[in-house]
Amino acid sequence: MRYFASEAERRPWVRALFDRTAGDYTRVERCMAFGTGAYYRRAALVRAGLVPGMRVVDVGAGTGLVAREAAALVGAPAAVVAVDPSSAMLANAVLPAGVRRLEGSAERIPLPDASADFLSMGYALRHVTDLAAASGEFLRVLRPGGIVLILEITPPRGRIGRALLKGYLRGVVPLLARLVARSPDMPMLMRYYWDTIEACVPPERVLGTLEHAGFGDVRRSAELGFLSEYRAVKPGAG
Repeated sequence: MRYFASEAERRPWVRALFDRTAGDYTRVERCMAFGTGAYYRRAALVRAGLVPGMRVVDVGAGTGLVAREAAALVGAPAAVVAVDPSSAMLANAVLPAGVRRLEGSAERIPLPDASADFLSMGYALRHVTDLAAASGEFLRVLRPGGIVLILEITPPRGRIGRALLKGYLRGVVPLLARLVARSPDMPMLMRYYWDTIEACVPPERVLGTLEHAGFGDVRRSAELGFLSEYRAVKPGAG
């Protein structure tokens, strides 16, 4: 299915789609993940090294699903900044008082150099237009020794696993969205969700781009075989 006529139209089309579906996003996500999303996001943040006292930037924050867990872990909502290109998603984010909300993208984060100890991106990598530019921005915003964690869904390599995941995400989830969402565009967003997963850059390229940007200790793990966790560290900590 073609959603836009050219690559130049992709970014405004995606932003408008997220704006129109922002009010339903959290509800549909909870149904899609059977209520386990918050637990998994918090566990992934802990595995990556997020601890109390850190300053956090969550890029592609959407309705705050990662930023909310980060705020609970660091113990200070004011130490967390949620960044997203969709003003409607940020407006619908359920976040503790004190978390800053900023409009911006992975390729252009509206924060000064070395302003964070930890940078997260939850399931937004596949919407990034320029992965190299985004990796450079991640490095710039982190202080020396800072950690980046990117969460993404990667299709399983096996045919059966891939077919089952596709059947669920592109078949069942859009039907579920039609039942529980108010926006008529939500089923389309969920179909697009899988299509972007299939088209997302492969893990090897993600790891290589982070290394080329200057990150060290670059690695990937995969929970359940398809929930990718990319973690890297900015060198230079004393």
